[in-house]
Amino acid sequence: MLCLTASSSPSPSPSLPPRPSRPAADRPGPGISGGGNVRLSAVPAPSSLRWSWPRKAKSKFSVPVSAPRDYTMATAEDGFGDLPIYDLDPKFAGFKDHFSYRMKKYLEQKHSIEKYEGGLEEFSKGYLKFGINTENDATVYREWAPAAKDAQLIGDFNNWNGSGHRMTKDNFGVWSIRISHVNGKPAIPHNSKVKFRFHRGDGLWVDRVPAWIRYATFDASKFGAPYDGVHWDPPTGERYVFKHPRPRKPDAPRIYEAHVGMSGEKPEVSTYREFADNVLPRIKANNYNTVQLMAIMEHSYYASFGYHVTNFFAVSSRSGTPEDLKYLVDKAHSLGLRVLMDVVHSHASSNMTDGLNGYDVGQNTQESYFHTGERGYHKLWDSRLFNYANWEVLRYLLSNLRYWMDEFMFDGFRFDGVTSMLYNHHGINMSFAGNYKEYFGLDTDVDAVVYMMLANHLMHKILPEATVVAEDVSGMPVLCRSVDEGGVGFDYRLAMAIPDRWIDYLKNKDDLEWSMSAIAHTLTNRRYTEKCIAYAESHDQSIVGDKTMAFLLMDKEMYTGMSDLQPASPTIDRGIALQKMIHFITMALGGDGYLNFMGNEFGHPEWIDFPREGNNWSYDKCRRQWSLSDIDHLRYKYMNAFDQAMNALDDKFSFLSSSKQIVSDMNEEKKIIVFERGDLVFVFNFHPSKTYDGYKVGCDLPGKYKVALDSDALMFGGHGRVAHDNDHFTSPEGVPGVPETNFNNRPNSFKVLSPPRTCVAYYRVEEKAEKPKDEGAASWGKAAPGYIDVEATRVKDAADGEATSGSKKASTGGDSSKKGINFVFGSPDKDNK
Repeated sequence: MLCLTASSSPSPSPSLPPRPSRPAADRPGPGISGGGNVRLSAVPAPSSLRWSWPRKAKSKFSVPVSAPRDYTMATAEDGFGDLPIYDLDPKFAGFKDHFSYRMKKYLEQKHSIEKYEGGLEEFSKGYLKFGINTENDATVYREWAPAAKDAQLIGDFNNWNGSGHRMTKDNFGVWSIRISHVNGKPAIPHNSKVKFRFHRGDGLWVDRVPAWIRYATFDASKFGAPYDGVHWDPPTGERYVFKHPRPRKPDAPRIYEAHVGMSGEKPEVSTYREFADNVLPRIKANNYNTVQLMAIMEHSYYASFGYHVTNFFAVSSRSGTPEDLKYLVDKAHSLGLRVLMDVVHSHASSNMTDGLNGYDVGQNTQESYFHTGERGYHKLWDSRLFNYANWEVLRYLLSNLRYWMDEFMFDGFRFDGVTSMLYNHHGINMSFAGNYKEYFGLDTDVDAVVYMMLANHLMHKILPEATVVAEDVSGMPVLCRSVDEGGVGFDYRLAMAIPDRWIDYLKNKDDLEWSMSAIAHTLTNRRYTEKCIAYAESHDQSIVGDKTMAFLLMDKEMYTGMSDLQPASPTIDRGIALQKMIHFITMALGGDGYLNFMGNEFGHPEWIDFPREGNNWSYDKCRRQWSLSDIDHLRYKYMNAFDQAMNALDDKFSFLSSSKQIVSDMNEEKKIIVFERGDLVFVFNFHPSKTYDGYKVGCDLPGKYKVALDSDALMFGGHGRVAHDNDHFTSPEGVPGVPETNFNNRPNSFKVLSPPRTCVAYYRVEEKAEKPKDEGAASWGKAAPGYIDVEATRVKDAADGEATSGSKKASTGGDSSKKGINFVFGSPDKDNK
């Protein structure tokens, strides 16, 4: 998240003695009745480095996962002494009081919801009851405002005079009104403005946007105009109908993080439909399989990047209507792209007029969405903090997730600001060192943890293939283990320490000061039983006050030295080389999935700055200059092509989802890192000037290896120093089955040429592999006019008819930079000839 200040930490671990529990079932009929599998095994070869986190046996590449257990209220009494998480880490046994307390509160809350609401699934359909809905032949409006003394519904439909539309209040603080249809038509027309007017305890009447409103707009001609709620209920002929099913969940997500509003080339707010038509094809062309959309929920302050949400059920009106957003999601699904939404349940905007904060009129904690007093405010974010123990808050937030999944077909979420939710201190001025007491102590906000457990259980029950990612800088253990096991239930967490390492090196260390062991340690230092999404830079590293990685590397020369019509300067040559290497090693070694922020794949040169008072409300840097990667004589195309190839490599070899990950060489003097991931062997040479001919590389399986991807290929802006038609045959090392006699603990080895600032991935040729049914790129399921071999050979181009070899620069030809490039991995059949 944009504004979290807690420092990043390596992998971690968390204790909380039982606190007096607030009974979840102390209200009889509230309101309206009605897996983390293990993937990683990092084995450092040199004895000089000792990892600080538990490692698996060198001979194993998976960890047994306990079968889910059906915990009931009966087991809540026995202290949960046999939770599956205790099998993962013996240290957890020292915190059984915490886990028992947490699990008991979760089951009590879940049982209460089942008893009084008919279950979590029914409870999460709150958006069909609250807000404005059609029920039979009437429009019904419900709003929870227990401290209000009187209430009315006002809007265009009654000329903003609510005297004739007084609402009634039930025993649980829910106000409601039923308005019969007129001549068979709703009394409140579609697209009309509405507000909730209520009488405060101090005698004043105030108008607020309905809490469950599905659309909110403002008068753009008036500076600082407040938002109005808009009743969104289009007639059948105007409703968007989804045409395409959700794509299947990939084994490993390759996520393209994007902000719709700033996705256009022009300095203005881009729309959902423009993004769908212009940007989604680019994402698909670069072989991503998932799109993560930021700033979808309505936020009145554009420069908050969508993090100060005012209307949780409303689509941000700056970029279009709810139907436009549905078009975007459906278009993504048609391209085989899954769509995640950046959801902000960690806090809410402090705006009084157009946000949830407007409902806080001095209530006690149980009558408000938020905690009261200091506990209800985030002092760094200037925002309100939810009371996750409150029944109606749970209904509101769980229904919010259900709404976006059901109505808009989102495939999952990235939860923002999870660290703030996990702890009473919200991570402010905290530096997590990995001590379990930091995670499982009195600082833990168990109510928030229980909410996240309920949310993850619900989402995976509604959509078993949902992908849910947590943004947590603290590294709380079992955050990404299933709820049934005693975890919080997220599928992935963001590996937030990785970009910090790269920024530190790029800003503060010369190239020869980079530590290979420290880089490998940062990339692999994660809880091996929980999945991570790795990234070198996200939107956080691109916002004003910082620089994108490309800009850190090349700075002002990006404005003068990116033309391919002149030789590259040393700065540009270094910058492009390291941009490729940093992103590739982060992807290949850093986690179980990969994330990239919009534009960074081609080295977008400038930071992000949203229009605000400090820049005279300029949109100049709130856009993406796609044309930089489209212009054939600019070097941005090389970084873009390499990004396409990285993702295509995973498409072909599925190394991201592989449980096999072994670091065999971290040579500090030569600046070399060698590791295996899946069936590939990766060689990274970070030395600024030295080439190593015949460098010995350890590997697992014997046989013949060939180049799969080479960052130094001419088509990627390199120098073409690595021959791609060479066969690399292995030699056995040491005594079979005795690792200490092997080379770097690997039973086989082969030799390679490793030029400076290059990374090369090698694949083992399957001697008896069957020939693919279709030739070339088509056999890998890709469709585009130009076929480019990852081994730097240009194949016949359907668009321009040109063919070049690896000895010449290979252009993409035509407009393939927009439509996509096919990367053809050398077929085993061809290699065996």
